[in-house]
Amino acid sequence: MEFELLDKKIDKISADCEVVFVVDKNLKHKWIKDSEHFKLLKFKAEAEEAVFVPHKKRLYIAIGSLEHDSIRTACAQAIRILKKTNFQSIKIGLYAGKEFAPDNIRSIAEGFILGGYIFDKYKTKKVKSRVKKIAVSSEEYSGKTISAKVIKEELRTGKILADAVNFTREIANQPPDDMTPVQMGEAAEKLAKENDLQCKIYGEEFLKKNGMNAFLAVSRGSIHPLRLIHLIYKPKNAEKKIAIVGKGITYDSGGLSLKPPSSMVTMKSDKSGAGAVLGVMSIVKKLNLPFEVHGIIGAAENMIGGNAYKPDDILTAKNGKTIEVKNTDAEGRLVLADCLCYAQEFAPDYILDFATLTGACVVALGEYTVGVMGFNKKLKKEIMLAASASGELSADLPFNKYLPKLLKSEIADVSNMSSSNYGGAITAGLFLSEFIKKENKDKWAHLDIAGPAYVEKEWGCNPYGASGAGVKMAIRWMANLS
Repeated sequence: MEFELLDKKIDKISADCEVVFVVDKNLKHKWIKDSEHFKLLKFKAEAEEAVFVPHKKRLYIAIGSLEHDSIRTACAQAIRILKKTNFQSIKIGLYAGKEFAPDNIRSIAEGFILGGYIFDKYKTKKVKSRVKKIAVSSEEYSGKTISAKVIKEELRTGKILADAVNFTREIANQPPDDMTPVQMGEAAEKLAKENDLQCKIYGEEFLKKNGMNAFLAVSRGSIHPLRLIHLIYKPKNAEKKIAIVGKGITYDSGGLSLKPPSSMVTMKSDKSGAGAVLGVMSIVKKLNLPFEVHGIIGAAENMIGGNAYKPDDILTAKNGKTIEVKNTDAEGRLVLADCLCYAQEFAPDYILDFATLTGACVVALGEYTVGVMGFNKKLKKEIMLAASASGELSADLPFNKYLPKLLKSEIADVSNMSSSNYGGAITAGLFLSEFIKKENKDKWAHLDIAGPAYVEKEWGCNPYGASGAGVKMAIRWMANLS
């Protein structure tokens, strides 16, 4: 899908269909030309209501406000409707508000691309959108000081971001037999080659040599070998060093603490944190971010078997801490524990981890919201502001001095499960903090993406399945650092 900015009035642009957003219920905007048909079509301009006027080839979509997320959602809605037609080109005006809002322009590209995504790799009958070109009229800003260069750059950035999110969705949506840890390593190598990144892939021998026994234990029950994946982007004169760490459980059966059958369905999505890391690393160079970025993924399958790790096992992590296993379905934190230890060896200025870590986070915040945890209130606030600016939802889940006691073990340094049924998302975050060095506590944030990473219904600009959670907020947070 290509975007073209044209310095023409929208009426002078040739396209198969025009998309018009309706903000004013009084229907007074200059681009609204078919209001005489709305009563007949029962169009009341309620938010996200749509109506197509076929003989005029105009699609009207009502939005609540000229705010970037509303525009993103409306563009996604438009492409979902139009991909069922034979239209190949669309025209749309700029909806940047009275004060020029670059995010609104970016959201036009994001919305169309994100809304057009569908995971149909395994469908024999595929429904592909025929829309190839979207012409954007600069009519609203004709004669003003907003340069075409700025608008084009925002459209370009929006396309880059949306393509990265769709790439992340593709990783998370892949079934477990087609995205094993080895295949995830191969995907990372391909990504690195295409984007001129360094890529290091390690297996069991490296982990044994480096004392990463928690990570090793999770993989023991699977026939598919684990992979520690390390992607590196090193621009000249990097201003900061950032490590992003992703949970890459390519399938989670729960291990010997076996999940109920209904809970195993969708567990291919337990690699969504890894997908987010790959998505971010796919575009750091394209966006010329001035930071050295390390993308680190712990890829493993959590399966049952004669060699599977067990409740009652004691594991020793890379930093020497011992862990009492109380539940083998609390495996992601074991993989991340060793990966976080590994990440700190490169002395990063910031460490972010992305993980579909707990169902408790979904209980606390619902399906659509990322839980943000850590010790640094300023860092958490910056991440949540970046999430909001990028169109993702997030909320602070605060640590407190009483909850660490719930991870106490009588026979090891720490337990991998809380002794309470409550606050499970936070205690999981606190477990991870046990593997963050004291001097790095304020550099680290944990993002539990279990809610929005995979949802079995369409929402906003997201389809059924993987959403690509975490990519846009991470990129926006990094951009705000520079």
